[in-house]
Amino acid sequence: PLDASPYPPNRFIAIEWRKNLQWLPPATATTTLTGNRLSLPSHLNAVKTILDSRKLDVVIQRLAHQLLENHGDFSQTVLVAIQPRGLQLADRLVSYLNTLLKKPVRRGNLDITFYRDDFNKGQQRVPDTTEMPFRIEDQKVILVDDVLYTGRTIRSALDAILDFGRPAKVELLTLIDRRFSRQLPIHADYVGLTVDSLISEKVKVFWKEQDGEDKVVLKKNSPQPAPAKAPAKKRK
Repeated sequence: PLDASPYPPNRFIAIEWRKNLQWLPPATATTTLTGNRLSLPSHLNAVKTILDSRKLDVVIQRLAHQLLENHGDFSQTVLVAIQPRGLQLADRLVSYLNTLLKKPVRRGNLDITFYRDDFNKGQQRVPDTTEMPFRIEDQKVILVDDVLYTGRTIRSALDAILDFGRPAKVELLTLIDRRFSRQLPIHADYVGLTVDSLISEKVKVFWKEQDGEDKVVLKKNSPQPAPAKAPAKKRK
């Protein structure tokens, strides 16, 4: 915690390594303070690989076994992938589950474009397809997404899924949980990896089918240029 440090919090840079949090004073790393933004030195802006291809495969297999442990033969359970980034994760899970169960697992795809709370905020969004080839009434639904961040995507998915019926239970499975970034009281029932990242960082999941390789990386967001201020009007 910040208050446990003997130094003022604003004199330090939080740098997350694999399993510990280290504090580096300004004498160790040069920083630039512009307004309220603290610019890290260039060597801290590099992309860090959280999961490589082999570790990602192990994590997904573990999640599949956890689902199998809790839902048995999946006779009363369906998987629903949240468009667009939950599709690849759901594909991998279904592949493992089909092999373990020796039968196909029911799986659907859910588009949440028109249920987002920022839908009318000016950004143009192209809706994806929703495929729900089964009834979810009185079924256990497992929502699947790659990264749990603010929780707003999941809130939209909950609204969207209710248009198809009243499920007996809804659970959430996510590959990466950014637990300190939540804006809504939402948590995941199945988590591949928990990442304690800074708000200025971004978690990106790469899939071989879509991006050419399997991996999960943590990188610093590119700073957005400050909007130009209009010249002040001179008083007459």
